[in-house]
Amino acid sequence: MLLGCIADDFTGASDLANTLARSGMAVVQYSGVPESAAKASIEAGVIALKSRLIPKHDAIARSLKALEWLQAQGCQQIFFK
Repeated sequence: MLLGCIADDFTGASDLANTLARSGMAVVQYSGVPESAAKASIEAGVIALKSRLIPKHDAIARSLKALEWLQAQGCQQIFFK
């Protein structure tokens, strides 16, 4: 996976995934942090979190968990929306 994206809500994640797919990337949108590895054919992974309205320490923890998963998939760039 080349690009990893972390969004603070489902709507933002959907908008971003759609934009990337329309530009020709093979994209998968995840609802929360996946528990298994991504398929090798995926170029961009977009993780939708519900972190906008929760306590900041929980939002940070969820975002860091998403970051760790994306890095484990080999992401070379991370985008936070």
